[in-house]
Amino acid sequence: MNGRRIVLAGGSGFLGRALAEKLGVKNYKVVLLTRSPREREDGVKEVAWNGRTLGDWVQYLDDACAIVNLTGRSVNCRHTPENVREINESRINSVNALATAIHSVTHPPRVWVQAGSLAFYGDLEDQWCDENTPFGQGKAVETCRLWENAFTTVPPSKTRRVLLRIGIVLARDGGALSVLGKLTKRFLGGAAGNGRQYVSWIHLEDMNQMWIESIERDDLVGVFNATGPNPVTNAEFMRELRRALYRPWCPPAPIWAVRLGSWWMQTEPSLALTGRRCEPRRFLQAGFKFQFPELRGALKDIYG
Repeated sequence: MNGRRIVLAGGSGFLGRALAEKLGVKNYKVVLLTRSPREREDGVKEVAWNGRTLGDWVQYLDDACAIVNLTGRSVNCRHTPENVREINESRINSVNALATAIHSVTHPPRVWVQAGSLAFYGDLEDQWCDENTPFGQGKAVETCRLWENAFTTVPPSKTRRVLLRIGIVLARDGGALSVLGKLTKRFLGGAAGNGRQYVSWIHLEDMNQMWIESIERDDLVGVFNATGPNPVTNAEFMRELRRALYRPWCPPAPIWAVRLGSWWMQTEPSLALTGRRCEPRRFLQAGFKFQFPELRGALKDIYG
């Protein structure tokens, strides 16, 4: 089964859990690298790693089908200098550790799929962004730039490399939608700020399929925007969410209210007040078929 082994680094979050389940259905043997390993009954093997240094986990990369790196401290926090430092280090250190490990094994993984973020492009208002758009400006952009630079400067090897710049992944019990859904149910689902900032979103099922195709298709190499084909403004997104949750109207949240709410929720207001309008151009050119290309259909599937 070695040729069917896939190693998920930092895969204990909601994206990693969903991907591990999907891989299990496809009869892959999943090894999860995590800080707090535990015994599981679903066939997933959890192995200890700290995201920085080599250890016993390295052996699982030898002759693996793929390594998927999802490691990184959540950005859903106040972006103090200390928190930003930890956000950056968690991403860069994990990439460096995996690069060293890949070059130390006899039979390196056939592909390395690395998580990234659409925040790379900054906030360009209504300008369309594809994989050729240069990086923008701001703290979040700098985090993405350092993160990607660590990955792209890894010395060449036989391992194919794919970088996915991920948008807002929609799922009922994880990520941003979990928070927004709870707020909307409490009639706090109005547009944030002026509502014109774009939300580049993707349904979890389509995100899982992008991971799978990145692993299985040898023709996929380099940077890809992992997002749906139809981004919407924040005002449109919240309107569709209210519709899905039977909340016909909620008061809009002016900037001061977003900042106050973010302070109360211990998070960063820029996460709600900025956005980007991105297209998955390279996936579309590669023939990727979206199961949920439209927001209304995606939310209907999620909320039933």
